[in-house]
This record gives sequence, structure tokens and C-alpha cells, in this order.
Amino acid sequence: MTDTTATTTGVPDVHAVTAATDEAMRALGRDLATLARPGDLLILSGPLGAGKTTFTQGLGQGLSVRGSVTSPTFVISRIHPSLKGGPALVHVDAYRLGGPDEIDDIDLDMTLTDSVTVVEWGEGVAEGLAEDRLEIRIERHTDDTRTVHLRPVGPRWAEIDLPGALAGRG
Repeated sequence: MTDTTATTTGVPDVHAVTAATDEAMRALGRDLATLARPGDLLILSGPLGAGKTTFTQGLGQGLSVRGSVTSPTFVISRIHPSLKGGPALVHVDAYRLGGPDEIDDIDLDMTLTDSVTVVEWGEGVAEGLAEDRLEIRIERHTDDTRTVHLRPVGPRWAEIDLPGALAGRG
């Protein structure tokens, strides 16, 4: 993986990470797991096959959670408890949800403060769940590499130096 940072005046820093392989996507997830804490919300967006679930698999590995992390498309939400006393991973797929009202119906507020919550296809749907969040947009290129754009939102993520935390990984 390689890291770059782009800044636009008045807009939070967007950190771009290049992941050349599925394993690099999982490694990015594992790296972010070292920064994650209970109450964190990660909103993932990107086209079908971009690597949202692959990233979440790495996050689950890094958090040492129970169970195989697979796409929750048909069950909407899965909870993976920690094997080491850390936060659980709540993995949500908002692809079939019609909007923010439907995400409220799955009662994420019941687990949000104690878990690390990942919402795939969450752009435009899950932002209202938390003031602090990490928005992750994945672009998959024709050569199967991905550019992962990490956008910290709110004071919790503003304090994290994402490129420094991820430098040299891959």
C-alpha cells in the first residue's frame, strides 16, 4: 500500500491509500483496527466488487472477532463478538435499505457505543448515526488495484494521523 494525502481548503483531509491486492485491502482493515475503539462508525462506499467486505474482513481480523466476516447483504446486519474482550464488530449492509429511516429500524443505536460499526453501502444513509465517523470510499481500477479514500469526520477522527498510522504497510 502507498499513502498520499490531499487537502482542500475548508474540507477535512482525505487520505488516499493504494491497495494493489485483496490482501492489501485486508491489511488496511487490520491497520485501521489498531486505531478503532468502541463507538467508532466506518461508512464504506464503492461499486459492487470494490472490496468493502474484503476490507471489513481485515478489520475483523485486527479486532480478533468471532466468526467469518462475510457480506451481510441478505441478513442486513451481523454482530461478531470479540474473542479478546475488545469491541464487537457490527457489520451492516445498507444496499437493500431505502434510506436513513430504514437504518433506524435495525436499532444500531443499541450497539453503536460499545462496538465498531461498519456500514457497507452506507453513503447517504448512515451519516446520521454518529457525528464522528470515518468515511471510506473505494475505487477499483481496471488493473484490480484500488484507491481507498479515507475521510475523517468529527473531532474523534480529526485527532488521528491516518497516513502516519498506515505508512509502510502493504
